[in-house]
Amino acid sequence: MFAPPEILQAEVFARIPERHLVRGRSSDWARTQLHGAPAPVFLEGPSFDRAGNLWVVDIPWGRIFRIDPKGGVELAAEYDGEPNGLKFHSDGRAFIADYKNGIMVLEPQTGRVEPYLDRARLERFKGCNDLFFAANGDLYFTDQGQSGLHDPSGRLYRLRPSGQLDVVLQGIPSPNGLVMNLDETAVYLAVTRDNAIWRVPLMADGSATKVGVYIQMSGGGGPDGIALDAEGGLAVCHVGFGAVWIFSPRGEPQYRIDAPEGLYTTNCAYGGPDGRTLYMIESRTGCVFTARLPVMGKTMYSHTPA
Repeated sequence: MFAPPEILQAEVFARIPERHLVRGRSSDWARTQLHGAPAPVFLEGPSFDRAGNLWVVDIPWGRIFRIDPKGGVELAAEYDGEPNGLKFHSDGRAFIADYKNGIMVLEPQTGRVEPYLDRARLERFKGCNDLFFAANGDLYFTDQGQSGLHDPSGRLYRLRPSGQLDVVLQGIPSPNGLVMNLDETAVYLAVTRDNAIWRVPLMADGSATKVGVYIQMSGGGGPDGIALDAEGGLAVCHVGFGAVWIFSPRGEPQYRIDAPEGLYTTNCAYGGPDGRTLYMIESRTGCVFTARLPVMGKTMYSHTPA
């Protein structure tokens, strides 16, 4: 259907040092999600702060690391949780999609993590996965849990700055990473167990309409984290495949970036001085790798304090 995409070379930028790897212990998350396999670390959720530091989460051990522009790693926070996704708000706080606790908020200067939204109408979430701030301050987040084709019960939520919580879409078989398109009229949603990126157009009142498959993938475990570039194209992390794909605004595969090691390519974020470096995560090895791209990433912060 398409010409083979160009392969871009990746370089290792940073990795979690041995002193921070957890040996000889297991966690509830690792026993279920990794079928009991050792989990010295499992990184996800890369997000840049205003100073150019890259923050990542470690799901099974409730940790958050800060990586400076030179690749130095520092443990910034540790708490009783399972942080799965992280995004910075324009006011400097970091919001966390926590699989165990719901939506949490981190104060970067102190490392303090506190609950922000733990229930929807008194009901616990299935297991929050990732999140995205719209320019108007709306917070979109996915509630994945153990949903899949056998149980398409995942949801996409929107939390308004006023505190109003809406279900934008339900009946999703494993909603994962998400971004909005350039004019914020639609959500691109990684649906892992469907091995696809869905396009979720939004009506003027914020409700979803005419939801469809935008990119159909195959192999691996399915798409995980995604990032938008300044032209409207997508970077899609293909977990289980060991690669990140770059798609044009039309959905055509243009580039493929193979991880230097491992198959758990889960999340990515654009950064660097000119915004043309894609920072990608290989979760199980605790490795962050990079590749230079011909297009700049689209960085979006909310402008209304939540």
